[in-house]
Amino acid sequence: MSKLSTLMTTALSLAAFIATPAMAAPSGAIKNIVLVHGAFVDGSGWKAVSDILTADGYAVTIVQPPETSLDDDIAATNRMIDRQDGPVVLVGHSYGGAIITGAGNNAKVTALVYVAAFQPDVGESARSLGLKTPPASNAVAPSPDGFLFIDPAKFADDFAADLPADVTDLMARSQVPMSLKSATGVATAPAWKTKPSYAIVATQDRAINPDLERSMYKRSGSITTEIVGSHAVYMSQPKAVAAVIEQAATARR
Repeated sequence: MSKLSTLMTTALSLAAFIATPAMAAPSGAIKNIVLVHGAFVDGSGWKAVSDILTADGYAVTIVQPPETSLDDDIAATNRMIDRQDGPVVLVGHSYGGAIITGAGNNAKVTALVYVAAFQPDVGESARSLGLKTPPASNAVAPSPDGFLFIDPAKFADDFAADLPADVTDLMARSQVPMSLKSATGVATAPAWKTKPSYAIVATQDRAINPDLERSMYKRSGSITTEIVGSHAVYMSQPKAVAAVIEQAATARR
């Protein structure tokens, strides 16, 4: 085949790819998905899940809570929920579960998804739940001004043991510190008591005890899926996590 023929074939293939319409979300599905990250990380960790959901026709928004207090973080999440053009499936990882427990009361939210996340009841906080059923990790320590960090030397093992070393090294060096005000902020009106909830237990979680995850999700009656993965299961097992989110988005109500 000549170089010209090869170039023409490549161009036609590219044009056909560009012309292929994006997949639409299933009929009747909640198309707006709002993702909330947890402590010590930022929203970029949701990229793989977001890419899957977007390819499947969902409109994805990723919240960047400041982690300065639970009230601030709920307000930041509501700010993004309010920008959506219709009903929302609200998803939280880790401490993000405490956030969506409050922000889930927003009238636009129709379902909640907890991904290896805290799911507090009235008067409970992420910290109190963690003290009640301690995790395997003991690598979290406060700074003098009241913010929590994970010891970088232990970050990979305790947060994301199933991710590549170059990824966990960057995560350890770019931590978003969590304030004690966020960690100790208590739930007042848990949205999971009035709205459908789905949950993922990360079976190899060292940051939140998997047995705590199971007990919280059993208490709430959440539809629960267990996935073999670390606390960063949303990064290491994005297809499985996206499938649970889509389950919440397509459920009949």
